[in-house]
Amino acid sequence: MFKTIHKIFYGLAWTMAVVGGALLTALVLMLCLSILGREASDVLHSAWMQESMPGVARSLLDAGVGPIFGDYEFLVAGLAVSVFCFLGWCQITAGHATVDVFTSGLSDNQRRWLQVFIEILFAGVLVLIAVQLYDGMNTLARRRSTTFLLQYPLWWNYAAALVPAVITAAIGVYVALVRVAEAVTKHSIISAAGADH
Repeated sequence: MFKTIHKIFYGLAWTMAVVGGALLTALVLMLCLSILGREASDVLHSAWMQESMPGVARSLLDAGVGPIFGDYEFLVAGLAVSVFCFLGWCQITAGHATVDVFTSGLSDNQRRWLQVFIEILFAGVLVLIAVQLYDGMNTLARRRSTTFLLQYPLWWNYAAALVPAVITAAIGVYVALVRVAEAVTKHSIISAAGADH
């Protein structure tokens, strides 16, 4: 029974990480295209281009050569979503940075209970973030706030980030419960290097 539940959470975390990676790749490509477009636009607007080939410059500018309109707004929304997509994977594979210098002198049992405390604290923070995102989304929807350039409702950004934030919070709660079970039974269920599946 536990292995099935673990595979579900593990698979969910892996899928979210893949989605986050695809989104991050798309954002990087968008930024590269936007920067190239901005540079090309500067060249097309330059005095040399306007004097030597004004027709070509005008045609390319009219065709839309330039930065991607609203690139910053896409970046802000996409980065928030991708961060939450990666957090669940980091949580379930025990991938967060640790400072072992402070825990090297502790017994295995003490380390387990310290891990329980950290995981419960982290799960609580993840749940709080998801709740605050939900509240922020509702507030922005009531205010009908929009983004500056693209003028789409700002709550859409919160809604997009809320989905992976809720999934990450669920993964955080699951991992905390597993760590409690490990401390009580004194048996590793999820190894330090990642999930035993």
